[in-house]
This record gives sequence, C-alpha cells and structure tokens, in this order.
Amino acid sequence: MHKDIKTGNYVNRDLSWVEFNRRVLQEAQDSTTPMLERMRFLGIVASNLDEFVSVRLAETKEKIKAGFTQKDFTGYTPPGLYRRLIKRTGTMVAEQYKTYRELVRLLAKKGVHIQEYVDLNVTQQRAMDQYYHDIIFPVLTPMAIDQSRPFPLVHNKSVYLSVMLQKEDELDGEPFMAIVQVPSNLPRIVKVPLRANSKKKTFILIEDLIKQHVHTLFSGYVSLAVQEFRVTRNADLSINEEEAEDLLEAIEKELRRRRRGAPVRLEVCKDFRSDALQELQEEFEIQDPIFEIDGPLDLSFLSGFVDSLDGFSHLKYGAVQPVYPPEFVPRESHFELLRKRDVLVHHPYESFEPVTDFILEASEDPQVLAIKMTLYRVNGDSRLIPALALAAESGKQVTVVVELKARFDEERNIAWARKLEKAGCHVVYGLVGLKTHAKIILVVRREQQGLRRYVHVGTGNYNESTAKVYTDVGLFTANPIIGEDASELFNEITGYSGPKALQAFRVAPDGMKDELFSLIQRETEHALKGKRARIIAKINSLSHQEIIDQLYAASQAGVQIDLIVRGVCCLRPGIEGLSENIRVISIVDRFLEHSRLFYFENDGNPDVFISSADWMSRNLNRRIELMCPVFDPTLKKMLVDILNLSLNDNVKARQLMPNGNYVFVKNEKPPLRSQTEAMGIIPWKPAEWSVLT
Repeated sequence: MHKDIKTGNYVNRDLSWVEFNRRVLQEAQDSTTPMLERMRFLGIVASNLDEFVSVRLAETKEKIKAGFTQKDFTGYTPPGLYRRLIKRTGTMVAEQYKTYRELVRLLAKKGVHIQEYVDLNVTQQRAMDQYYHDIIFPVLTPMAIDQSRPFPLVHNKSVYLSVMLQKEDELDGEPFMAIVQVPSNLPRIVKVPLRANSKKKTFILIEDLIKQHVHTLFSGYVSLAVQEFRVTRNADLSINEEEAEDLLEAIEKELRRRRRGAPVRLEVCKDFRSDALQELQEEFEIQDPIFEIDGPLDLSFLSGFVDSLDGFSHLKYGAVQPVYPPEFVPRESHFELLRKRDVLVHHPYESFEPVTDFILEASEDPQVLAIKMTLYRVNGDSRLIPALALAAESGKQVTVVVELKARFDEERNIAWARKLEKAGCHVVYGLVGLKTHAKIILVVRREQQGLRRYVHVGTGNYNESTAKVYTDVGLFTANPIIGEDASELFNEITGYSGPKALQAFRVAPDGMKDELFSLIQRETEHALKGKRARIIAKINSLSHQEIIDQLYAASQAGVQIDLIVRGVCCLRPGIEGLSENIRVISIVDRFLEHSRLFYFENDGNPDVFISSADWMSRNLNRRIELMCPVFDPTLKKMLVDILNLSLNDNVKARQLMPNGNYVFVKNEKPPLRSQTEAMGIIPWKPAEWSVLT
C-alpha cells in the first residue's frame, strides 16, 4: 500500500454497489423519464437487488457464520458491513415501493390500471373467476404442513402464499399452515377483459386472483390469513474444479444444490401474521433480513410487463433502429473489406448483425478452414449457434470455448454446449479455476497468399438481445499481429500451451494487470518530467486495491485521470494530496453502459485499448480476460470521441464525491446527454466527427 494511503481512503465495494442501484432507482423516480420506462427501471432495481442479496450479502453472512472478523481493505468487518448493508438496502426498498405506488396512480390517469380483485366490477370479476378456474387452478398445488407432511422445498426467489387455516368444525382450535406457490410459468400479471372500444387497459396480479379463490384449494377449512412471502437463497456455485472428473456434470449437480442453498433473505407482505412469520423464520433459520413489503413481492416482472403493453408507445422511449455499419454496406464480404481496413462497431447505436454475419459468412465460405470463439452469455434464439453447428457439419474445424460458470446462465450454456457437441464442434470449458470472460472470434481462411486470420474482439457478450440495450464496441481486423495473438490465446485455453509473450494482446490473469501497472506508471513518470500525461478509463467497476493505489500515486504526480465507472467504485476522488487530480463519473441512462475502453496519453502518442475486463480482482486475477490495442488512427480517434462524449455528459452523468456520494453533474454548458447524442451521430463519419472538449 502507498505510504500516504489510509483505510478511509477507499469506498467499500458492497456499499458502492448499493449506491449504484440507488442511481438506477433515480431513473425510476425521474419525472422526465417516460412513465412505463420508470416502471422498467423499478424492475431492474429488483433484479439487481436479488443478485446482490443471493451473492454478495450471502457471502458476508457466510463470513459472519464462520466467525470471520478481520477488516477488509476499506476498514469493514463482516458484521459491521452487514449491518450497514441491511440498513441501506432496507431504505432503498422502501423508496422503491413508494415509487411503485406513485407510478401505479400516475399510470391509472394514463389509462393503465393495475387493480385488485375487489376493485373490479361484477362482469370483470366473473371473467377473472373463469380465468382462475380454467388456467390457474389446474396448475396450483396446495401443500399442507403437519406431522406427516414436513415443510416442502421453497424455491429460490419464487413468490408463495402462506395460508393459515382452521377446520370448519374446530374454529377455536390451533391454526394449520399451508403454502401455495404462485406459478412462475404463468403470466404474473393478467389482463382483465374490457369493452372492445375501451382505450384503457386493466391488469390484476395472479397472486391476488389465487388469494380470492384460495377456498377452492382447502375444502373443509376456513382461511384465517392468506399472505405472500418470498425467500432468497445463496446462489453462488461452489465447485472444486481440480477434483471434478466432468466439469459439466459437476456444475449440473451444483445447480441442483443451488435450489436448496441457505436462505439469505425473507420478504413478507405488509402486516404479515406473526405466528406464520415465526414458523417461516424457524423453518428457514433466518432472523434477518426480513423485509416487510408494502406492495407486490418481486417487482422484476415489471420489465416484461412494459414490453408486453401495446398501445402506449407514448409512455415509452422511442424505438431505436440500430444502423448497419456503413463500412459493410452494401454488405460486401467481411473478408474482402477487412483486407483493406479495420472496422469498429458501436452497439447499440450500430447493429450487432455484422458479428452474426461474420460467423454466417465464415460458416458458408468453402475457403474457411477453422472458426474459434468464446461464448459467455448467449441469447435464447441466437443465430450464432446454428451457424457454428452448420460450419462443423460442413467439415470446418469449429472450436467453441463455452463458459459453464457464467452466473445464472449456467443451465442455458450447458444446453448450448451439448447442442454444439452434437453437431461436431469441439467444445472446451476453459481452464481450471478460471472463468473465460474474453470476447473473441478467430476465423482462419485459405487465400492465394496463404492462410489469413480474421478476428473480432469485443467488450460485450456475443448476445444479440443484450447488444440492443448495452453499450459496447467491437473491433474487426485482419491485422496479422492480432491474428497471431488470437491463435496463441486459443491454444493456451484449449491445449497445454503455457503463457507466451504476446505481441499485441494482454491477457489476464498472466499479463494484463502488470501491463496496466506499467501504463499507469509510464504516465506517472511523464507527469513528473513535465510531459503530457493523462489517463481515461471507461469501465463497469473499479475495486482492485493495487490499481487504485497506482492511480492515487499517478494523481499525486500530476496525472489528470478521468474515470467513467458505471457501477462499483472503491476509489475516493478529490482528496487533497491524494486524488485531487482524479474525477469519477457514472452514467446511468436508457442503455446499460458496458464498454471497457482505456486511454493513456503517452506524451502525445496515445495508446488506446478495448477490453473485456473491469478493474476488479476477479477480472484481473481469476478470469481469462483480454485487452486489445487499437492501431488504426481513425478508429483510435473514434474511441477517444466516445470517451469525450461520456465525459461531457451533464444530463445523466453523476459525479462521485470524496464522501462516496454521487451528485448529478451540473455546469453552464448546454445540456448534453451522451446516449441521445450518440444516437444522433450514427452512422459515424470519422472525417466530420468533432472532438468534444
């Protein structure tokens, strides 16, 4: 640690994450955000919090259970951190549901009604009664709890009804408990039939319908209380890869165990019956956190609800039509174009189709001998999988590195892996102990001059769905240096080849961290000599202590450092004598800021990189990550322009203060919303692109 750096000069990672999710919540609270998009942001907040609880909060609870009391580098013991996390997340959840109730009222004025059964008219109630009996009732399974029937397995993050019952002929007897799972394979929110010419739409939650008809499940009993609850379990996988004979089977086994993971959080509806709560607490062996929710449990359904709602486009963001990159129009051969020049594509403003077309063309081209790529997260209807299968079936050497440990996508990736293997692809599950997070495609093609390599390197997943809502960049190139490095990288992942001296790439965990140290130190030395020195980095998270310390040292030497960190940031900027030359902003807007871009001034001869890696310990120490330089001057300028555009955002950018809080960037400049601005300047015309200052 640098001699001037104290524990208090770091922000705790988990507390920083809570602040990030609060920024997402701000988008739901912002009256200038379209109303249905505000609902969508509430759904995102709920999904984010679920993952945080099931992984990060679960880890902290495990440390407490194990008696771990050592402070982390930010100065928190597990018990102290846990108390603060519960308090802050509890406050955020209260704000979340206050916002939900407000939006329900506002949407009703716009003709979208989310109502309770008792508020429907007689005709509507009859229609909903029929829906219950025809669709819902056959799916339900009432589960009684008594001496002969122990407490059943309660699935992770599913909504359940706790039903307290008494026999009709023993109303003064001890109440019984039963539970009913709200079916997750039926729509959570049901449309209520209205008159054909009605412009409004009315919806009811499925659990409300079940509550109204719960008597159909327990004949001979009287229900005393029917109330919702939900359990979040520890969802982190625990696999000894070195001892696992078959990694795929080991992960499948662990996924089954995940369903029985230790309960971490219990959510109950408002005014939950005390004896029922006590029974749940005893069953789940959980005393806290217990969140009492004033509204529907699990608001993550709102994202799908917004997508399914037709006729209210004026309450949503306008549709985005990603532009097919003009370099490829009229969609000439990728290979022919890349022999002439490199191409940079900026998603979601530019289409993901060139990536898919790249694989499709390679799979059909008789001159292509081999296709190699990494897959981390893939959408369910991906066209990439059939194209790779087609290539293998036509005799090409197809190698796919499938990351089975991509959190919460494990089952989907297992299914893809089996499908690819069946088609004849060589499927590799990466290296023991490391997640393969690098995003790269290598195509080897036979040409007149010999074999030529074509490469795509990206900052985001090969996922056609997320490419429409995540900001990412991808580089297409036939640069022979990058091609050779790509071959070496795949050989290291798939074979016994050890780390080699790469010419252009820097790969974690072997060389990327040291290269970042070297680049930061070079800027530090330039600043000390009075030369031009600046660092700009756009990343999702910054929590690696050694990199933070290096940045602090660079700041003290006079290096101007601008960090665009969407989520977690453990660095404290603006501390005199430590980090006064560091500025940190976070942009939370319509699209998820996801690209990783690095700029090092180097006394007027800048180095610019794209990467799959955030500046976190897990990325730099426990994952295969890739950092790729951009050599083409025009493309380097494009990346600098993307960075400058983000740095000049004064609408959706928040600046990190030394105390760990974020405030909206306000200045005298004309309003500039970087994502909206980017939509207006696509397709790029490099010669006309003006660098923002």
